[in-house]
Amino acid sequence: MTKAVVLLSGGLDSATVLAKARADGYACHCLSVDYGQRSQAELDAARKVAKALGAAEHRVVALDLQAFGGSALTDRAIAIPTGGPKAGVIPVTYVPARNTLFLALALAWSEVLGAQDLFFGANSVDYSGYPDCRPEFMQAFETLANLATRAGIEGRRTRLHTPLLRLGKHDIIGLGVQLGVDYAMTVSCYQASDLGEACGQCDACRLRRAGFVAAGIADPTRYR
Repeated sequence: MTKAVVLLSGGLDSATVLAKARADGYACHCLSVDYGQRSQAELDAARKVAKALGAAEHRVVALDLQAFGGSALTDRAIAIPTGGPKAGVIPVTYVPARNTLFLALALAWSEVLGAQDLFFGANSVDYSGYPDCRPEFMQAFETLANLATRAGIEGRRTRLHTPLLRLGKHDIIGLGVQLGVDYAMTVSCYQASDLGEACGQCDACRLRRAGFVAAGIADPTRYR
């Protein structure tokens, strides 16, 4: 089987991407990042998802972004917003350069593994307006990957797969259900409890809940 590195947060989108990569025949080496985020429950969810969906391997890498702060997800002095996404406003839950760092880690591991495929659950339709979720960024990172690695220079091109990039949340959920994803295992909430219970008020919870409603599928999320 062709090897691939899959970024796995433990949330709805990344679980769907893993299921898609597995269905496409890839041996999936999953990478989760403990970056000092408020909710450690998502890492527990990632472990469950990786096992349930047949990942070839799952690693959790520590990267302390609390050292910089600047986001409500890495600095507890900044409150998680609960008023819903606002058009044209990048919320304080944006973590500076997070996706750039995550993809760089995935790229480094892919070189060691000899894998040319990276899978990432970025979405630019039903999302909070983060600049590092846009198609332009994905294209630019793939270009960077092939300029800045030995594999790229030697002709083993890296391909960045973002199968959810232009799907609405309800379409993502529908795809995942077809692929057998048990969304009860996943955690999307920015401030989930240690048991993985969601607040129901943050942007991530609002987008997730609206997706299940639009898909006409019962929401398995455990709310506080």
